[in-house]
Amino acid sequence: MKHIYLDYAATGPVKPEVLKVMKPYFSQKFGNPSSIHSFGREARAAVDKARIEVAKFLNCEPEEIIFTSGGTEADNLAIRGIIKSLKHLNIKTKPHIITSSFEHHAALHTCEDLEKQGLAEVTYIKPDKEGIVHVQDVKKALKKNTVLVSIMYVNNEIGTIQPIAEIASVVRGSSKSKSLNINSNLKAKGRPLTQIFFHTDAVQAIEYLDCDAKKLGVDMLSLSAHKFGGPKGIGALFIKKGTPIGHLQTGGAQEFNKRAGTENVAGVVGLGEAVKIISRQPSAISNQLKKLRDYFVDQIEKNISNIILNGSREHRSPNNINFSFLGAEGEAILLNLDLLGVAASSGSACTSGSLEPSHVLTAIGRRAEDAHGSVRFTIGEKTTKQDIDYVVNNLIKIIKKLRIMNPLYKEQE
Repeated sequence: MKHIYLDYAATGPVKPEVLKVMKPYFSQKFGNPSSIHSFGREARAAVDKARIEVAKFLNCEPEEIIFTSGGTEADNLAIRGIIKSLKHLNIKTKPHIITSSFEHHAALHTCEDLEKQGLAEVTYIKPDKEGIVHVQDVKKALKKNTVLVSIMYVNNEIGTIQPIAEIASVVRGSSKSKSLNINSNLKAKGRPLTQIFFHTDAVQAIEYLDCDAKKLGVDMLSLSAHKFGGPKGIGALFIKKGTPIGHLQTGGAQEFNKRAGTENVAGVVGLGEAVKIISRQPSAISNQLKKLRDYFVDQIEKNISNIILNGSREHRSPNNINFSFLGAEGEAILLNLDLLGVAASSGSACTSGSLEPSHVLTAIGRRAEDAHGSVRFTIGEKTTKQDIDYVVNNLIKIIKKLRIMNPLYKEQE
């Protein structure tokens, strides 16, 4: 049986080079990086080296990189951290957050939770039908009490690329001189608290797009190693110097007193190596993926009727293909593909057990029944044209079979 993996947005294999550099830190170089003896110093040196690699990649300072357990924790630290930092100040107005209605749940649920607790007011901006957040909508949503804007770089389900640098420019240009009733003597480590801070979840963007923090103009940026050849359970948050962040957990003073707990040294080393590899990755790889993506889209559109490509065709990650197949259930499509050795998904891996329609697809205007018929294919460097042909040829049969079994489908034709 074939074994074709088309779920790289969920996770990918650890690259052999990454695994090789990680191995010694499980058993040979096992010191605690907070220990002052030679074993600890050896581990600390490895953590520092990885931090430098990530900082080089993001074009920032090493002390602006905080290692986390992954993208979810990084998003939480960014969003909750800003709000928590304001609790210690003389602020009489409830802080306001702007985000989009189709963020990854790591960000979306965090904002919703802060709202439920009465700790923040939140505006959820709807993307357009192409899955793009408009800069003007962000500008219109800004208020005098806005303290944070959090918009993802690449949507994890439909792969649409957001205009992060343009949004950052609007955020930076907004006057906040009369935003909050704050004691004028209070400052956030040299930066005025009247500033609006901007965070982007770049988990799906790291391998394919320019993530230079200075060019993007962001104050915080989240990433996760297992999306680009690193191990699971390790990620990072870029926090621009002077951005006020309250820690989420108490304990030691690790990670510049922003993330307590002994560092995952092997994971950190793996993250650093994975970043180093993709920083040297030739642009030809992304171009090749784009060609395969477009070929995949063309073959589906040519051979299967009554389908919807979800998300912009132009402003899209080079590895993402997401279709709604009208008259067929996404879960049934996936099960049939799995029996043929093909791995794909119906959306975010974090919500694969949910019976609710994708919040991403409903946010861009899809009907619930159409959202239930969606499948996300995400390709990687090992994907071939032959793999795509195999999938499409079998997909044609699967969709036909499922539509025949659906008594309501004929009414839609």
